[in-house]
Amino acid sequence: MTIPIDDLHSVRDYLRYASSKFAASPLFFGHGTDNVWDEAVQLVMRSLHLPLENNTLFLDARLTREEREVILERIDRRVNERVPLAYLLGEAWFMGMPFHVDQRVLVPRSPIGELIENGFQPWLADKPVERILDLCTGSGCIGIGAASVFIEAEVDLSDISADALEVAESNIEMHEVRGRVRTVQSDVFENIKGRYDIIVSNPPYVDAEDLSGMPDEYRHEPELGLAAGKDGLDIAHRIIADAADHLTPGGLLVVEVGNSWVAMDEAYPDLPLTWLEFENGGDGVFLITEPDLRQWQASS
Repeated sequence: MTIPIDDLHSVRDYLRYASSKFAASPLFFGHGTDNVWDEAVQLVMRSLHLPLENNTLFLDARLTREEREVILERIDRRVNERVPLAYLLGEAWFMGMPFHVDQRVLVPRSPIGELIENGFQPWLADKPVERILDLCTGSGCIGIGAASVFIEAEVDLSDISADALEVAESNIEMHEVRGRVRTVQSDVFENIKGRYDIIVSNPPYVDAEDLSGMPDEYRHEPELGLAAGKDGLDIAHRIIADAADHLTPGGLLVVEVGNSWVAMDEAYPDLPLTWLEFENGGDGVFLITEPDLRQWQASS
């Protein structure tokens, strides 16, 4: 009996084989792709360090045995261990930029990237941006993405996890932004000094019920980056309580709470939150200005 490594030789062969294996398995696609074919293309092409687009030139190229072994091992782990593709590759993309990722951090997938690419407009208006805080940064993708748009701003990447900050440091090096971007270990605002023109955060926001029923792929991500108590708002409550003291006049607070947005509205019925809409999909992200936050605190 032959084995796949003896029967499959070309890039095209492995794209077909990966697609068939994925289609026959109960995989969940929630870490950058949403279908079998895109998942197969990313696994095969990125394992070979080939482009994801304009790659038809390579489809009939034959692979070395070592390349075939790598791809087959990753297909097997994706199917049988349900490891997210980004962890198998050691990379994920955010705002069109590559980032190092591993199981110390969540896989980047926030719709906030679209907001950053648009320069936080129209809410930022003509306010100058000198300092940005990425709170609960994980891999650092949101803060480094912001640094790529606001090229003169200083950006702090903050997280409670020393392991996560090691990953963020590697991404600071990859994108060569060491002079403007730094990491800070902090439990929410505990070690944060000074004020920022923009505070943006994708904190843990998964409630207890959702956490217990998550697909197996999410079990590979650090629970510290997901779990946020019974209502999913343990960290969001702390951010709302102290953010105004770390914002400059007219500053913006942007926080993602995902499926916990209903609990957020119920917890803060008088807080003037703007729930953002995204052309590329995603929801559960609110924005509030520093004046509105201070006025609400005063009235409360």
